[in-house]
Amino acid sequence: MPLPAKHRRMKEETRWKLIAAFGLVTLSIILYSVHYALFHDEHHIFIFFVGDLAFVPVEILIVTLIIDQMLESREKKNRMEKLNMVIGTFFSTLGTPLLSMLSRTDPGIGTVRKNLVVGAGWDASRFREVQACLSSHACGVAIDRMDPEALKAFLLAREEFIIRLVENPMVFEHETFTDLLLAISHLMEELKARSDLVQLPPLDIAHLNGDLARVYERLVPEWLKYMEYLKNHYPYLFSLAMRTNPFDESASVIVKG
Repeated sequence: MPLPAKHRRMKEETRWKLIAAFGLVTLSIILYSVHYALFHDEHHIFIFFVGDLAFVPVEILIVTLIIDQMLESREKKNRMEKLNMVIGTFFSTLGTPLLSMLSRTDPGIGTVRKNLVVGAGWDASRFREVQACLSSHACGVAIDRMDPEALKAFLLAREEFIIRLVENPMVFEHETFTDLLLAISHLMEELKARSDLVQLPPLDIAHLNGDLARVYERLVPEWLKYMEYLKNHYPYLFSLAMRTNPFDESASVIVKG
């Protein structure tokens, strides 16, 4: 039975490493042999060998604990920058319109709406305060207070986009955003599986309300974190985000004096 492709790749990588290790050791022995053949000074060879061997722990310290950490930190920063670009695309394509649809059906939105009107003067402590406020807010959503067919059409029109996001390996480095995507994907599948979203029994409506609430309670904190990111790094994008804030009833994309 042939090995799976993944196992074959691992076997090839192991084989390549063993060949490289054997080649390097062989080359070292050859070079030491050439040195001895030319100078016949095993004492000198031994001194350099022990000196090089003694420096190995220091070299490991420098390479693994300092240089590798610096490179890893830089690489992680680059990955997070790319991930935030993905998150930005998510909100412009799907997240902000969906948040607007869901928040309109939240019976308790009035208690937290004012806290979600993000301002240009907000600092890190203000964002933390609002995050804490949201943790005590019961994100309730009622499907009978919206047009479920419009919601279904909205999600299905973006089904390919959602699938591409879920398949993006970078997304899985952001656990809470991954949970949000999976919740949206599940909601879409639930809606797609029902041919009629108007004549539903009460128990099924309660089930869908739970799916909607799961999306909503994950979407709001992610949106707030993204607003903080925009404010700190991209003021011009933050300006547009404030003018299209789904929680601000007076928001207008038109810049006014």
